[in-house]
Amino acid sequence: MTVISVPQAFNEDDLYVDLRSIVDAPLYLKCEGFNFAGSIKLKAAAEMVEGAERDGVLTPDSVLIESSSGNLGVALAMIAASRGYRFLCVTDPRCNLSTRRLMEALGSQVHIITEPDPVGGFLGARIDYVEAMCASDPRFVWLNQYRNEGNWRAHHKRTAPAIARDFPDLDVLFVGAGTTGTLMGCARFFAEWHRRVHVVAVDSVGSVTFGGPPARRMIPGLGSGVRPPLLDESYVDEVELVEEADTLRACHRLARRGFLFGGSTGTVVSGATSWLARHGDSGLTAVAIAPDLGERYLDTVYQTNWLEDLFGKGVLDPVRAAHPFPESLPRAATATTTATSTATPADVVPLPLPRSGS
Repeated sequence: MTVISVPQAFNEDDLYVDLRSIVDAPLYLKCEGFNFAGSIKLKAAAEMVEGAERDGVLTPDSVLIESSSGNLGVALAMIAASRGYRFLCVTDPRCNLSTRRLMEALGSQVHIITEPDPVGGFLGARIDYVEAMCASDPRFVWLNQYRNEGNWRAHHKRTAPAIARDFPDLDVLFVGAGTTGTLMGCARFFAEWHRRVHVVAVDSVGSVTFGGPPARRMIPGLGSGVRPPLLDESYVDEVELVEEADTLRACHRLARRGFLFGGSTGTVVSGATSWLARHGDSGLTAVAIAPDLGERYLDTVYQTNWLEDLFGKGVLDPVRAAHPFPESLPRAATATTTATSTATPADVVPLPLPRSGS
């Protein structure tokens, strides 16, 4: 029996999916979405909040503020609700509507940046807004996931040791690159381990993290419009770039076998599958980290109108060809769906702050 009193006390850390029958490659997928925050970001959020409390940065009057594409925002909203803090998440239109509603249900405020910075994109614009809010009121506390060493330390302490314990013969580890907290924590751990592990960073095409040119990216989670300050490329052996269309196909390929994962997981699985296909089945023990589950992506990654509007009507043809609908069965008429609208600045309610001294 497991009994908890705070939501962050529960996190399933030892669940893997053997993907060999799905992706035709020797790959185990570490599932990180089975906690009350629904993603791997719970670990980083807890580590950063606890660090700020130890350092005396957080007080009962503090208001947490953070830039997030979604998952860290949910984790912080959950912890803030548990510990009695107020929280303002600064995000952009790529944040899934269900993610935004989840943060609001937990009592947090959400501000959506609608215009990207000409150089730094939406991430640069989000950071500018956070910095402006912190300068305007000292009660705002920015944990700054992009520079906070608690981000990578959480995975150095928990995620990587769990993988090492479960796979003592690990050869290759595939980790998605967003803030690079998970990547750096795991890569630093295995650099100190007793045997060599090949660390492959998986990133989205259009991300500038590893020096590539910026381009449109529609799936939140991995990738960045600004080079992550936490990144130290000396710990990374290889980088695998994934087109977003391939991310979508990987997500739907997994879903056709009953596993509904999020966009970040689709990117990691696609990159890992491509890398393993090039290197052949040479008896490697390979693990990929799945940051999240798929329920929050039902209006985007798993929504036909959204997919076809952005990526073309044939984007899922390879998946459909591999999993054809039986010709002998009648097809139901396709229902007309209406795409869910994204939030506008008018939807954003200013965060109510108490007057000084109250």
